[in-house]
Amino acid sequence: MQPSNDSLSIGNYIGAMTQWVALQDSYDALYMLADLHALTVNPEPEALRARTRATLAQYLAGGIDPARSTLFVQSHVPEHAELAWILSCQTGFGEMNRMTQFKDKSQKQGTEGTTVGLFTYPVLMAADILLYDAALVPVGEDQRQHLEITRDLADRMNSRFGEDTFVVPAGHIVKSVAKIYDLQEPTAKMSKSSSPKGTIWLLDEPKAAAKKIRSAVTDAGTEILFDPIEKPGVSNLLTIYSVLADKPVDRLVAEYAGKQYGHLKVDLAEVMADFLTEFQAKVNGYLSDPAQLDAILAQGAAQAREIAAGTLARIYDRVGLLAPGSRA
Repeated sequence: MQPSNDSLSIGNYIGAMTQWVALQDSYDALYMLADLHALTVNPEPEALRARTRATLAQYLAGGIDPARSTLFVQSHVPEHAELAWILSCQTGFGEMNRMTQFKDKSQKQGTEGTTVGLFTYPVLMAADILLYDAALVPVGEDQRQHLEITRDLADRMNSRFGEDTFVVPAGHIVKSVAKIYDLQEPTAKMSKSSSPKGTIWLLDEPKAAAKKIRSAVTDAGTEILFDPIEKPGVSNLLTIYSVLADKPVDRLVAEYAGKQYGHLKVDLAEVMADFLTEFQAKVNGYLSDPAQLDAILAQGAAQAREIAAGTLARIYDRVGLLAPGSRA
């Protein structure tokens, strides 16, 4: 995730982080704070530094364990930027121009407000993946196009420089992962651009977050059912409740049979406040010890660079760059 906000959202936590935590049990996993990508929105320097630390603390509080995985900041591994340049020299202008997210953002920002960094963002994302010979990449629906570009570049490089130049990654999509929607517009995904009342941030004051739950938009009728098409508002609340309380949705529906929407919202508001109170205590514990955070990042960067340096050396050799000290 990019450290482009002061806080991650409950949507980030449920839709991504809970999945990432589970992957540590079965895979050799790497987790990256994408601070180079965050530069595309031109953040204030001090804000970016503070957000990077805060995002790291939220990763840790959410269950990412540096003892079981590799956790690092993108800019601490310069091989990312180096490989991105090599890949950019194999990427067509037309390919980048067709990227949906670039077209959407550039239309909103206009020519003068659109940077080259935003244009080549998918190339750096491809470098993030290919640098580690990644076999699987956890992706959401909105990232499928970026993964396809990555696969295309890997295939192109393999075709020109040898079939084992890059590992061609596959998408890892867990179908059971829940999507969380805006509390005020339950047909729209909860995101950075959601309305303030429609988004719950992990660092929200717990009472304020509880108020957002109690004010959430519900649906016509009174029966509490899980039906994302006919009852998107109630279904969204049930999904959030299910994850935070660790109860199946079907069980919640049975428990609220004959009750009103208000009962569900009041109870979920309490569950949300309790969850955030506990989560934030963990976050604040990590933030109170910057030296520990720096040590975690130094360890992660060293682990990541050990892999990245080997990959980059292989790619430099394949494309014909002269190795330092080489007599070839």
